[in-house]
Amino acid sequence: MASAKQQYTAANIQVLEGLEPVRKRPGMYIGSTDQRGLHHLVYEIVDNAIDEAMGGHATLITVTLQEDGSVSVEDNGRGIPVDIHPKMKKSALEIVLTTLHAGGKFGGDDSGYKVSGGLHGVGSSVVNALSVKMHAEVYLDGKVWIQDYERGKPVADVKAKGETKKRGTLIRFWPDKQIFDTLEFSLLTIMNRLRQQAYLTRGITVALLDEREKRPEEDTKQPRLYRFHFEGGIAAYVAHLNESKDIIGKPIWFEKDTPEGFVEVALQYTQSFQEMVATFANNIHTTEGGHHLTGFKAAITRTINAYARSQSLLKEKDENLSADDVREGLTAIVSVRLKDPQFEGQTKSKLGNAEMKTAVETVVNDKLAEYFEEHPGEAKDIVAKCLLAARARLAARAARDSVIRKGALEGMTLPGKLADCSSRDPSECELFIVEGDSAGGSAKQGRNREFQAILPLRGKILNVEQARLDKMLANNEIKALIIAMGVGIGEVKDLSKLRYHRVVIMTDADVDGAHIRTLLLTLFFRYFPELVEAGFIYIAQPPLFKVQRGKDVVYAYDESEKAKTLKAWGVAEKDMQQEEDEGAEEPDEMKSLMKTGAKKEEPKKAARVNIQRYKGLGEMNPEQLWDTTMNPESRSMMRVTMEDAELADATFTTLMGSEVAPRRKFIQTRAKTVKNLDI
Repeated sequence: MASAKQQYTAANIQVLEGLEPVRKRPGMYIGSTDQRGLHHLVYEIVDNAIDEAMGGHATLITVTLQEDGSVSVEDNGRGIPVDIHPKMKKSALEIVLTTLHAGGKFGGDDSGYKVSGGLHGVGSSVVNALSVKMHAEVYLDGKVWIQDYERGKPVADVKAKGETKKRGTLIRFWPDKQIFDTLEFSLLTIMNRLRQQAYLTRGITVALLDEREKRPEEDTKQPRLYRFHFEGGIAAYVAHLNESKDIIGKPIWFEKDTPEGFVEVALQYTQSFQEMVATFANNIHTTEGGHHLTGFKAAITRTINAYARSQSLLKEKDENLSADDVREGLTAIVSVRLKDPQFEGQTKSKLGNAEMKTAVETVVNDKLAEYFEEHPGEAKDIVAKCLLAARARLAARAARDSVIRKGALEGMTLPGKLADCSSRDPSECELFIVEGDSAGGSAKQGRNREFQAILPLRGKILNVEQARLDKMLANNEIKALIIAMGVGIGEVKDLSKLRYHRVVIMTDADVDGAHIRTLLLTLFFRYFPELVEAGFIYIAQPPLFKVQRGKDVVYAYDESEKAKTLKAWGVAEKDMQQEEDEGAEEPDEMKSLMKTGAKKEEPKKAARVNIQRYKGLGEMNPEQLWDTTMNPESRSMMRVTMEDAELADATFTTLMGSEVAPRRKFIQTRAKTVKNLDI
């Protein structure tokens, strides 16, 4: 007979009521409980205010980062209704903020929303559930209506408190430290999101105010008040994205209201080799695209080919321009607004409405063809850019095929410099990209041959920001890396063939090492962004110092860790300056006794303390490199993520692009904040 512990009855079924499911599984509603999830709370409330603006009801949205760690979002829209709901017998305000799937965005009547980003009706209530406190104020019919909540539950009924001439809604929330890993909001992260929303909703004003005394270090140089207002809308957005690039003509902008939904597109070509196409549905950034993106890509390829044929820029014998040819150097924003969008998940990363493919395709075909007819000079410049890309593609295809063919013919030997691992399970395999033969030698000897592969690079690889694929594949170091990873490149890239699920950049902790690391990150960001997004790219963290006292050895990864170790050992850091070396012999016993303050007649109580600063990985012996940097049980590595593709693109263009002026400005504005510069 089964014991009581083994019985499974109705009593074992747990029923979560109200907002309990949100607190139980927050990741289902906001993606994660790290800093990304924390900022998602702000976006949910802001999106509701944006919905009011898209409906023409609000013109000003103000976001304030408060000193006590809370965030408030205020708009001058219609205000959340406060009257009693006929079915629920509660104030509509309380229902909206405490009930999942409640809101004015489901029905088809005119009292709700024609278009909306927050279609699931869970945004505000989720924020309430994940906040230790929330305060709501509604300015409606000349009165101020308020209600307070604690972890999603109302403290008292909705009540009127004073009179006002304002209208709109204010929501203030305090994130719950029981839920989130961090409660630190980033001014820059929120600022970038709000700027984007201001571009997408032409004519509205979005203000951001930071009232915190202590701000994250990255934010301390920033002003406390920002106001974003763009009459140019997404055309101004495209110009902003291309401000440090060599452009072709002015941004092309058009819009049209179709039976399927409203379509707005802005695009501009540059002389760069990368494309940047961002798509939005009801102002929600659809990072994984969807049918609106598919329609745009098909239309722009067809339209440019048709124009090139009609103007005899493409001869009869020439093959059509490919989709990659017409998108090289293209920056575009595709924004659609529709009544009933079908998003994938609460995070809304992909649009599933098939009808938007036809709508966008038709609008782009008609409007872009019309623009080309009216601006023949600019149209021919764009076609010339695409034809140049096509010629480069053919050259790159030959080079790429050579790389792929070489990889296939060499079989398991792969590049000669690669010390491969014995495992064939990509999920457990690691590839360490190391700088130079010296570090490569130590890494090869110190690694675990079962799952760790080593690929030494010779010198600095090509800056791919300023090179097309054909030139890039002529670089032996890049060629070896592509073959080693096994995924191919360009049109034949197949991520399922990736041979290592951890690709680790391991360079020296000096200026040259940082430059090599940046060149590699540029390669991954421009040609293998899927690997970055999947979390397969890492940066190793070798220690800067070896601190030794007798048999005790501590590896310090920065100055603060070194100071902490010396303090724990009772040694003043200022007394250690003469003992820092780069591989020299330890100081004699008398010096050590003097530094530690011990008496000569008590040598057993004295301890030698020696600090060695590593200038490069090659200075470490294989055992040290394994213990500090490669051993999965003791190492520290940074995973490379791409939180903001727009910001990442701008940063790589500034730092690695051909334009010198933006790079000079970047260096000048940050020169004083550089620490531990190794000249």
